[in-house]
Amino acid sequence: MLESWKSRGGKRWPRGQRFSLTPAGRAAAEAYDDAVRHARAQGRDTLEAAQRAWAEPLALQPADGVVLAELRPGRKGVQELARGLEDCGVALAEVRSAVDRLTDAGLAEPATSASQQPAL
Repeated sequence: MLESWKSRGGKRWPRGQRFSLTPAGRAAAEAYDDAVRHARAQGRDTLEAAQRAWAEPLALQPADGVVLAELRPGRKGVQELARGLEDCGVALAEVRSAVDRLTDAGLAEPATSASQQPAL
């Protein structure tokens, strides 16, 4: 009965929390795009090797690049990211884990709303 109360692991973000890229995240997203663009024409094995080569120095999973790229246009929440990536076969749990890794790596950060910002 209390199965829904069990911890799913990972960080606990407030409902509706949005995330945005840091300057390092924007640079990492650009590097990911470059790696994929150059490897795509050379076949699947080369593409997967390029994704691993991009991810390893950042302590990320190769698929985290897709989530990082989805964050580029602006502030998005986990649910919104998952909806945007569902056609790629990326599950909500995978998006949550990726967001945790991206924030741990300093590539994404929780975005603050206008109501959360200190008054001047």
